[in-house]
Amino acid sequence: MNNRMYNWSVDFEVFIKSTSQDIWQIISKKENLNNFHPFCQKNISHSWGKDNHNDEIKYLNGHTFRRKIVRWMDNVGYDLYINQVGKPASFVSWRLSPEGDNSKISITVYPYLFNNGFKAINFFPFFLIVKPLLKSYLKSVLYGLRLYAEEDVSIKPNQFGKHIWFS
Repeated sequence: MNNRMYNWSVDFEVFIKSTSQDIWQIISKKENLNNFHPFCQKNISHSWGKDNHNDEIKYLNGHTFRRKIVRWMDNVGYDLYINQVGKPASFVSWRLSPEGDNSKISITVYPYLFNNGFKAINFFPFFLIVKPLLKSYLKSVLYGLRLYAEEDVSIKPNQFGKHIWFS
């Protein structure tokens, strides 16, 4: 990834009472978002092979985004680009680390929205709008993963509240 494309990132992490191997089995599975993503209406895989991972997410609001994984690290995580057709891509990193018998997982997003070009112009829109809304989104996704991993319960739509961008 070219970090110079983006000025800032947004991240969130949670601890999960499950081994990192178990979490990896969940997040590396084909169409995995169907089980734990609270804003995902449907996660459809186009290719999910050894060196080629591409899928799409149809959100509850009807918008569809494509994901292309560009770096896959077994039991550690993956990096991907995500975009709505015809719009710029955001860069996303999923990272997993063992914490004894538990795990820590984080998602870091370098969103395209108000995040390249002149920092002075983008600063307020990014930190007042994009960052809080994206952090809320990541929190819901990772809370969904934690609930699914610890309780083996599929997540309901908007389980942790509606989101203005994706519900």
